[in-house]
Parts: sequence; structure tokens; C-alpha cells
Amino acid sequence: MTKDRVYLFDTTLRDGAQTQGVDFSTQDKRTIAKALDKLGVAYIEGGWPGANPTDTEFFAEKPALKRAKFVAFGMTKRPGRSAANDPGLAAIFNAKADAACLVGKSWDFQVDIALGIPLKENIELIADSIAAAHARFGEAMYDAEHFFDGYKANPGFALDCVKAALDSGARWAVLCDTNGGTMPYEVERIVGEVVQKLGDGSRLGIHTHNDTENAVANTLAAVKAGVRQVQGTLNGLGERCGNANLIALIPSLMLKPWFAEHVDIGLTEQDLTHLTATSRVLDELLNRAPNRHAAYVGASAFAHKGGLHVSAVMKDPKTYEHVPPESVGNRRHVVMSDQAGRSNLLVRLDEAGIPYDAADPRLGNLLEEVKQRESEGYSYDGAEASFEMLARRALGQLPEYFRVRSFRVMVERRFNARGELVTVSEATVKLNVDGETLFSVAEGNGPVNALDHALRKDLGRFQSYLDDLRLVDFKVRILNGGTEATTRVMIESADGQGNRWATVGVSPNIVDAAFVALMDSINWKLLRDGAPASRL
Repeated sequence: MTKDRVYLFDTTLRDGAQTQGVDFSTQDKRTIAKALDKLGVAYIEGGWPGANPTDTEFFAEKPALKRAKFVAFGMTKRPGRSAANDPGLAAIFNAKADAACLVGKSWDFQVDIALGIPLKENIELIADSIAAAHARFGEAMYDAEHFFDGYKANPGFALDCVKAALDSGARWAVLCDTNGGTMPYEVERIVGEVVQKLGDGSRLGIHTHNDTENAVANTLAAVKAGVRQVQGTLNGLGERCGNANLIALIPSLMLKPWFAEHVDIGLTEQDLTHLTATSRVLDELLNRAPNRHAAYVGASAFAHKGGLHVSAVMKDPKTYEHVPPESVGNRRHVVMSDQAGRSNLLVRLDEAGIPYDAADPRLGNLLEEVKQRESEGYSYDGAEASFEMLARRALGQLPEYFRVRSFRVMVERRFNARGELVTVSEATVKLNVDGETLFSVAEGNGPVNALDHALRKDLGRFQSYLDDLRLVDFKVRILNGGTEATTRVMIESADGQGNRWATVGVSPNIVDAAFVALMDSINWKLLRDGAPASRL
């Protein structure tokens, strides 16, 4: 069976940049474009040249892309101007790009309210602008803004807008669900009608927003109905509730039966294995923790907690996994918790590379200790590094690198030299390395930060192993009420190679709980990097 080609169009650098709290630098854009090109998308929309200094600078020099076309975004010409005398179009046409994507109205309501011009004039704006873009780049695209709302209100006008773009040389006319309120059954029906009226969908695209959590479903419905370009963003980034998530769309188009049999998105199986890493590139640049529950690429996407589930997965992963995790660059993860059975424990030991004898009675003790600790407030569900530390201690496999003799944390509120009221945290740590006693004192922007700095300020010959260690997330949860409440601290750490790991500590004292988690984090880093044991 011959498959239809579906082209992936990424708009992270333009539509995704409209996300609240997101502000890409030019270098950020180059990094993301490189990752997208490696993944294998067909088009990368770099932004709107002339709209802001960052986008203008980005388009001053085209990124060195090997597989993707570089697209400049803008809008159709203004009413009352010619395409040759429109400053907005001029900025786009002067950009160093391979193609242009111009947005224009396709909803009569928007034309009346936003533009205040006759419907016929709007169609002329589209036709003239697309013709000029086609002449300049050789490839022009029309983003039919509010197409689905427009089609539902006035199907003839909405379709005329699309036809005007295609008749003027547009390679693509992209049907946009700009408000994100259209349902999948509506998308499939409307796209089907448009494809029928045009004769085919080989020049149609789809652009959906996620305001009803249906952006991915709407996109898949549109592909099934005949469109052959798919627009979306990494991790669903975008204004309001976001855009269609390419990270979820790509594997669905490649791995799910109907789509795998009927369409080809231009990615190889090897390209697909870069999916998780590509998703993480964006999270790293935004300095945010990856969504553990993200489809396909989240840390929990292939996590198994219940003992019965784990037992079945070990016999055949298809019992609880819809696709192989390695196909998208992810991995299976068996969670240790109070829901765990012996199967969970053995799998987790195997995953951590911890050798064991299945007949070792210490395994039963370890399982009971995990359950006891979880009843006290520990959660190894998301703290894999702490579980490994616990297991290695129980099995006598954890080297001792240093020993903390004592620590003290002081919080002082005082007036500084300028007469300003400030709060200062200071930590003192006394520890032993190779028989030598070391003292470290450090300040921080809070007691936990000060303790972290003091712990890692001077660890003798182990210092070089920890130079690239940084804390990237810190979460505190109060487990019960009252003045003697138990506190759980979860810490996520990272290193210079992009590795991330989580640790947990529990105590009635928040600083003590943080100390336990910090110690696990440091010890896990030393163990993983092969640091030699200390002589205590």
C-alpha cells in the first residue's frame, strides 16, 4: 500500500513563544531549531521577523538546517496597501528563510469586527499577499485563522478564503482552530467536507489549540479526514492552554495502526528514538522539570507500581504498555512503594544494576523496610536515587565516602549596613573524609540552600565529582497537621551531562528532612561517577 506523505510543521519558536512566562533568546531558538532538525520535522517556523528584536536577529542569519525548511511567519497585507508597499510583508520578504507562512482571516465575524472591511476585500488581501510570498520564496503558506469557527458560521466565505490562497500559489492552506473550541467529530466532518469540495487534501494543513484538551485528537481527526500538513509545538507549548503537542502526535502517527498503515511523516524508527531527548531539550532551556506524566516521553509513561502489573509486564510488556518505551527513547520504570511486591523489588534492583541473590533473606527485609518507610511518609515512587541508596545499604553495597559528624543551621533577621531588614541563613557542617575532620561554613538564600552549599563546599578529594551538581527542584509537603507535623522533602538534582535524579527525606524538621535528601543526592552522584570509598 502506498502511504500518503504528511509533513510536520513545528511552530514552537513562534506560537510556542507566546506561552506565558516563556521568553526565548536567539541562542535558545538556534538550540531548539537544531534539535527539531535532528528529529526530522519538515518545517521549522522561526518566528515573526520585524515583530520583535529577537525574531529579527534570528532571521538575519538562517540556521544551518540539514533536513527542515526554515519558515518566516507574518500576516497578510494591511487594507489599503499593496503587497509591494506593506512594511509587514517587507520584513518577511527580507528575512533569510526558505518559505513564508501568512496568517489571514477566514471568519466573517473577525473580518467585520477586527478589520472592518468588506468580505470581498479580505479575500483580495489573501490572494495578493500569497501571490507575493510565492514569488519571493517559491513556497508560501496560508494560515486560515479561525477557520473552523468561520466555516460553521459561513462555510462559503471560509472556503473562498482557502481557495483564494491556493489559487494564488499557496503550497499549503492550513485550517486553524484558533480558539481551540472545536470538537474532534466536528473537525473530521468539516475537514472531510473541505477535502471533498477541493477535490483532495494534499495541500491542506491543520493547526489546533488545546483549550478543550483536544488539540492532539483534533489533529489526528484532521489527518484521517485528509489533511497532509500537521502543525504543533514541542510539549504542547503555546498561548492560553497550548497547541497540539508534536511530542504526542509524532509517535501516534508512526506507531498507531491506521496512521502507520496510511501515512508517512518522514521520520525513521531511529529518528523516533530521539523523541524523549528532544522533549527534554525544551524543558532544560525553560529551566523546568519535565512533565512526569507526559504521553510517550514522561518518566511515568511506562512506570509500573502495582505488584500484579509488574508481574504481568515481566512476562510480556504488552500486558500494560501500548508501545515499547525504547521506540520513543524512553524506558520502562518499575516503582517501589507500599503497593510493591517482590517482582517490583527484583526489577528495580536489576534496573539499578544492583547484584543480588534471589535467596538472600535481606531482600525480604528490604521490601518490608520500604513499606514501613512509606507508611512513615517516605515516597520512593518518584525518588529512584533514594531507593537505590536504601537498597545498597540494606545489601551492604554502598561505599562510605564521608561522614557528617554534625551540622548547624542559623537563620538571622537583621538590619544590614544600608538599614534594610534582611534575613540571612548560615550553615556549618563538620564532617570526616579519609580520617580528616573538615569544617565548612556557607550562606544561602534559605536554610536548605545554605546547608547544601556548606555540605558541598569542601569534600576533599571528592570535590571534583560534585562541581557540576546542582539542585533543580525542591518540593515540601506537610504530611499531617498540628505543631508536630511530619514534613517530606523531595529534591531533584542534575549534573553537567543532563542527568537528573530525585531523592527524598522525611522528618518533623524540614531542615533535617532536606539534609537526608541532600545526602542521598550527593552519595548517588559519587556512586554513579565511580568515586573511590573513603578511609574513615
